[in-house]
Amino acid sequence: MMKISKKMTASVLAVALAMSLSACGHWSKRDRNTALGAGAGAAGGAILTDGSTLGTLGGAAVGGIIGHQVGK
Repeated sequence: MMKISKKMTASVLAVALAMSLSACGHWSKRDRNTALGAGAGAAGGAILTDGSTLGTLGGAAVGGIIGHQVGK
């Protein structure tokens, strides 16, 4: 039972990843930079604040703004 569950989970995650990557195919360079900046900022904020929600959201906001401005 456990083996089937792990295979099913892996399959679902693979499909979800493929769908999420294909959804971003039509984005402009500026949109991609904004999303990448927000993701990197969220990761950085979470690391620097030991997983604080406010730190993660703040990092995402700052990273998104920086990513958006880089494309200008």
